[in-house]
Amino acid sequence: MPSMADLHHGAASGPVLSILIPVYNEERTIVDVLRRVLALGAIVHEVIVVDDGSTDGTAASLETIKDLRVRVFRQPRNSGKTAAIRRALAEATGAVVIVQDADLEYDPAEIPDVIAPILNGQADVVYGSRFLVRRATRVLYFYHYLANRTLTFLSNLLTNRNMSDIETCYKAFRAEVIKPLSLSSSGFGMEVEITAMVSKTIAVTYEVPISYHGRTYQDGKKIGAVDGLQAFWYIFYYNLVHPWTHRGRTYIDAVNAQLTASRDASAPDEGPAPTGSRMPR
Repeated sequence: MPSMADLHHGAASGPVLSILIPVYNEERTIVDVLRRVLALGAIVHEVIVVDDGSTDGTAASLETIKDLRVRVFRQPRNSGKTAAIRRALAEATGAVVIVQDADLEYDPAEIPDVIAPILNGQADVVYGSRFLVRRATRVLYFYHYLANRTLTFLSNLLTNRNMSDIETCYKAFRAEVIKPLSLSSSGFGMEVEITAMVSKTIAVTYEVPISYHGRTYQDGKKIGAVDGLQAFWYIFYYNLVHPWTHRGRTYIDAVNAQLTASRDASAPDEGPAPTGSRMPR
């Protein structure tokens, strides 16, 4: 597997990508999602599926996938998306990590576009934005759109970042940015927590446009009003309080140290100064 320095120079050519898929009662779509992510080919190092206590036929559907790159873990009870991603991150071993939902709202065929800025050495973190439309976006709930834009606006006020979509599923990271993060939120809180904490580091963040094929509640959509209210609380906590806790400070320091070391290692060697010359101050 290529090193972080190789990634920074855009030299990644082998299997580098860990795809994390939290799943809860998605027997209708999980097999199709897995086939699509595996179709990405040689770049896929592993697909880590965390079955978050599904009560339908999801577990049986997962057993039909025999590809050795797919690793399945089962939570003893339903604990929410953040808990499932926390488990998946503990198992991930790829140099680049991305989250993929188990439904078909996001098209796995667009994953190469999302991770490209990382592989090209431009970014440490990439968000796929549903509001920078490139292909197609299903017209759905205005109130969800309004809530997403409001949450993103409040987040931007506190992070001083000009993000367009913090609630997107497609978030890709160099492993040293996301692996040290010990997620402490619950439910769907990871979207806010990750954004807040990454923004406190020196990680370079990009956005790329993605398509979005949203689902209705009749189709199985799970996020609700309570999750939105929790997100408002998380925005203030993870921006104004958590970075000053021991856990928050430890994460920020660890990521900054690793990114600094990686950039120093990938910087071109200018060689010794000529004899008799003075180095500029």
